[in-house]
Amino acid sequence: MNRRHWLAALACAAGSTPAMAADGPRRIGSRQPLRSALQLPGLDGVVWKLAAHKGSPVLLNFWASWCEPCRTEMPSLERLAALHEAQGLQVMAVNYRESETSIRRFVNATSLRLPVLRDSDGAAAEVLGVHTFPTTIAIDRQGQVLFRVVGECDWSRAPASRWVREML
Repeated sequence: MNRRHWLAALACAAGSTPAMAADGPRRIGSRQPLRSALQLPGLDGVVWKLAAHKGSPVLLNFWASWCEPCRTEMPSLERLAALHEAQGLQVMAVNYRESETSIRRFVNATSLRLPVLRDSDGAAAEVLGVHTFPTTIAIDRQGQVLFRVVGECDWSRAPASRWVREML
């Protein structure tokens, strides 16, 4: 691990501790408008556009392969996506500032099944106020930020299951 990744991992670990509440990650925020112009390239080369998904609830999970809480959270996000696919829930794994090679290495090593988007310059994270990893942004069917979860979350347990029901 190079110095930059080590420092980023340290910041990730230090940043996620204060975000933890007694019952898990802290739910932050209320409905806020989101620029429907949000667009991110997918690992498959196709550009994902939030505006094209209006009418569907979306979870944008900001992660990085060097962030251990991010890696730990991924399986529960995959189960959540499969469980609520019929209700239109889209769970998107948004990688923060890593090379395509690093992302593909992680996807291949973990058999990640979530669609992966690339925030290669960190602009989407900046616009959405993401400073800690993982952070999950919940977007309702009208395209507004409903809530955000800062820190690792088990999406199969309460209170996260209540938050997701609120989105659906």
